[in-house]
Amino acid sequence: MNEPALSIRNLRKSFGSKTVLEDVTLEITRGQTIALLGRNGAGKTALIRILLGLVAADGGAARVLGRDPATEPIELRRRVGYLAEDQVMYGWMTAIELCRFLEPFYPTWDMRIAQDYLDRFEVPWHQRIRELSKGQTVKLGLAVALAHRPELAILDDPAIGLDPIARKEFARELIEHLQAEGRTVLYSSHLLAEVEAVADSVAILHNGRIARHAPTETLRDEIKQIVLPLDAADSVSPPSGLLDVRRHDDRFVVTVDGASAFLETLAASGIDHEVIDLSLDDIFEAIVIGRPQGWPRPLSAVAM
Repeated sequence: MNEPALSIRNLRKSFGSKTVLEDVTLEITRGQTIALLGRNGAGKTALIRILLGLVAADGGAARVLGRDPATEPIELRRRVGYLAEDQVMYGWMTAIELCRFLEPFYPTWDMRIAQDYLDRFEVPWHQRIRELSKGQTVKLGLAVALAHRPELAILDDPAIGLDPIARKEFARELIEHLQAEGRTVLYSSHLLAEVEAVADSVAILHNGRIARHAPTETLRDEIKQIVLPLDAADSVSPPSGLLDVRRHDDRFVVTVDGASAFLETLAASGIDHEVIDLSLDDIFEAIVIGRPQGWPRPLSAVAM
């Protein structure tokens, strides 16, 4: 049986009186790129630090590449490549000096691959790290995170602070050099447009829980925005899976998870409607800040 790259069951974590993670359950198959999405403070970084064995969970269980990060953190980190937004590197070193410095810490470090990544990512070998641009620094971080041939790459909002072109270049490198090699990637971000292009599946972390986890295409297929006339509220009830309701003049717009069943109801009732496909950004917004309680009162009730 092919063991998953990541298996998380009912994970819990609090810092003082603040609950950050509550009953988080998630599984990632090997070779998959998963986007972990959440607002700032949603608990993404706390979850990643638990998976790396840097922070202890308060309850639940996690297995990373078949190992327990709480009891085998050193062995685990030898098999995982990690790149964070605030990655600290020695500014007085050059890129190639950093590679040589890190080599003894990883039994599987491949200097030829490290040099190849520096060239592919156009990172100057002999320039001081403090003199590199933000984009070059991020790409250097990716190069050293991958030089030991990790089975799993964990990227914690690495492209934040880059300009739009640099973010797209980073996403392209991710596709070409991670997915092409069949590596498992956990990509935590709130730069949704870039994540949408590279993610096989999406997990949305909200209020300490996984609010939705599905393949990216499944989310696009199942979550739709539907425009209805106001008098539709006389004929149909709010659907299950309702995420958001907005009113615009004589119409109201609903976002529904599992939209196909509701569309069948509308067709059976003869109600005119318009279906709008959503981007991952729109879907994320509906799940984390949608207001499903705004379903309009039936006009017949208003008339009474």
